[in-house]
Amino acid sequence: MPAMHLSLQILPRVPHERLYPTVDKVIAMIRASGLPHIIGPMETTIEGEMDQLFDLVKEAHRICLAEGASRVGAVVKTDMKPGGLSFHEKIGKYRDQ
Repeated sequence: MPAMHLSLQILPRVPHERLYPTVDKVIAMIRASGLPHIIGPMETTIEGEMDQLFDLVKEAHRICLAEGASRVGAVVKTDMKPGGLSFHEKIGKYRDQ
């Protein structure tokens, strides 16, 4: 399956002092996946195949629960087209300057 993009905003319900450490663990998991990704202030966008990306979403939820979240919300956005997508195609002209 061709590459697509998935943006994930994970929203764990944890005590305030645990929020960033929990999100940091999710980001570490995404980094460890080896997939191209861009970390933003509100969400992380990842490039990969559909199954890989949704496996990361599931793992993000598991991490939050393991960190003691009483509830986990997420905002997931996807972009797919025949032949696949790349970060360079979308934002290369802004990053290559």
